Amino acid sequence: MSSNGHLTAEKLRSQLSHPIVDADGHWLEFGPIIRDQLRKIGGDRAADGFGHFGSQVMKTLSSSVAERRYQRIGQEAFWALPTKNTRDRATATMPRLLYERMSELGLDFTILYPTAGLGLPRLADTETRQVTCRAFNTFSADFFRPFADRMTPAAVIPMHTPEEAIAELDYVTKQLGLKVVMLGSMIRRPIPAHVDKHPDMVNETAWFDTLGLDSEYDYDPVWAKCVELGLSPTFHSGGRGYGLRSSPTNFTYNHIGHFGVAGEAVCKALFLGGVTRRFPRLKFGFLEGGVGWACQLYADLIGHWDRRNLAALEEVNPRNMDHAEFLKFAEQYGPPEMIDALRNRKEPQDATSLPERANLVGGIDNVDDYAVCQIKQKSDLRDLFVDSFYFGCEADDPTNAWGFSRRNNPFNARINALFGSDIGHFDVPNMADVVPEAYELVEDGLITDGDFRDFVFANAVRFWGVANPNFFKGTVVEKEAAAVLASKD
Repeated sequence: MSSNGHLTAEKLRSQLSHPIVDADGHWLEFGPIIRDQLRKIGGDRAADGFGHFGSQVMKTLSSSVAERRYQRIGQEAFWALPTKNTRDRATATMPRLLYERMSELGLDFTILYPTAGLGLPRLADTETRQVTCRAFNTFSADFFRPFADRMTPAAVIPMHTPEEAIAELDYVTKQLGLKVVMLGSMIRRPIPAHVDKHPDMVNETAWFDTLGLDSEYDYDPVWAKCVELGLSPTFHSGGRGYGLRSSPTNFTYNHIGHFGVAGEAVCKALFLGGVTRRFPRLKFGFLEGGVGWACQLYADLIGHWDRRNLAALEEVNPRNMDHAEFLKFAEQYGPPEMIDALRNRKEPQDATSLPERANLVGGIDNVDDYAVCQIKQKSDLRDLFVDSFYFGCEADDPTNAWGFSRRNNPFNARINALFGSDIGHFDVPNMADVVPEAYELVEDGLITDGDFRDFVFANAVRFWGVANPNFFKGTVVEKEAAAVLASKD
């Protein structure tokens, strides 16, 4: 029995009629080996690049609370990996052991994301970033290749410019044979006004490029390359340490919601930037933040369109104000001071000669925030969102059920939830409990068995398999995945 009193993962899996695909597991890089291997592949720069984020974390954890308050630096993650459960720690580090335990864990196939490697696409130095990502991907491909029928690693893709992203996408697919890509996001960019006034502060202030709306670059060539190569891009960036998540003393304060807020920023930018309209075949995955924020964003995008589409904006267009009628109301209901002020206004009262301040729109040419989405009817918003976006959910998150609750989502939509085990990290003290925890949604009556099948299997097949029909070829779930892709459901 698992620690929560339910069936073991292996027993539960044996009672299901479908496989379980883990869309977001994690492997733990063993530092001495990987640094040595990266040095052999990419030289000292690659080894140093890999160690950069670890050294930054150590630097923060070595500082005092007073120092972090002074610099307003957030408390970093500490004790973030399994230790008491030594077997699980070893499982996350050694692919052969994970392969041996897959049935015990109730998993048929897993997509594995790195841990320290998550930060590699955000390395600031261009050459270091590119060399390190290339070496890391080369190592990952070789490290997991013997176990390809049950697991596959994610390549890390730098996104500071479209050119470097395209170069690495081509390399990892055509040279290494990798089929999962994790794109860097929340790219730090210097703020021009700050650079001009305080060039020495260029590394201290930044804005975050979300790759869609208002991006520094046109990333359409990257999305086109993903379509060409049969890739479904995923994002695994966080928002810890930024903005309102920078407590110098409390890691939990910084951690709660940080994947969701980073995912929302990119998802919203891709949507309002028209990417889903221009690339309707492309599917994007946002990992580890859950589906609750996605349901809210979906509803908010529709709600804002109701009030901010071109026709609706006429309700608040200053040119439509009848000033003469307003004066009549004031003369009947307003205080004397208001009447005098209105009667003595020097500005013309006709709608064609409004005060300049009433016409201000921030210099934009088109006041329709949804213009590039080409919305013809409200249901277009559902189609552009639901068909394009998938959201990684951890097993113990009760809000996972929201994604499947048609009656609680506009247009009776189901928001695509992907089951992610998150094995290897502190929030999974026992790997064998993950699948039973995910199934609690069925036991508690929050989702159906059909929903559970989509959650842990069919959604993952659609996410990766629609773009690349051969994604699951040669894996232990090949036959079942092919049946999902052939189905019209």
